Amino acid sequence: MSLRGNVILETTMGPITIELYWDHAPRTCKNFFELAKGGYYTDTVFHRIVKDFIIQGGDPTGTGRGGTSIYGIHFDDEITSELKHTGAGIVSMANSGPNTNGSQFFVTLAPCPWLDGKHTIFGRILSGMQVAKRMGLAQTNPHGRPLEDIRIVRSSAYAT
Repeated sequence: MSLRGNVILETTMGPITIELYWDHAPRTCKNFFELAKGGYYTDTVFHRIVKDFIIQGGDPTGTGRGGTSIYGIHFDDEITSELKHTGAGIVSMANSGPNTNGSQFFVTLAPCPWLDGKHTIFGRILSGMQVAKRMGLAQTNPHGRPLEDIRIVRSSAYAT
């Protein structure tokens, strides 16, 4: 795959730049890159935040039940034993079971080894970790929904 690049999410709390792991998850990286480049994530919310665990977004419906990939509704996992949820800043696909990747993603706020082998890791925060940590402190309802919207104002992708 000749395309290589990273993604910038400009959020209401500040920018987050995500380095994509093209060598480990090329289809997942292409999906995220193309969705970001095309503005798919623009004006979407981080619909789930769990303190010291994750921030989750990428659903245009804002419910946690929507979103599609560039390949159709779902696409297969690209799980590798070489990548693990070892700390804060790991970017993975959210799913509802094996091979159900769409557009939703999450960023870890701490080590999450129980997620290894269940979610495709496709990148890490290159810059903006403090922004993600602040998001992780947002007040939420009992279901993890932020009481005040945290939005992706604009998404973009650039070649590396």
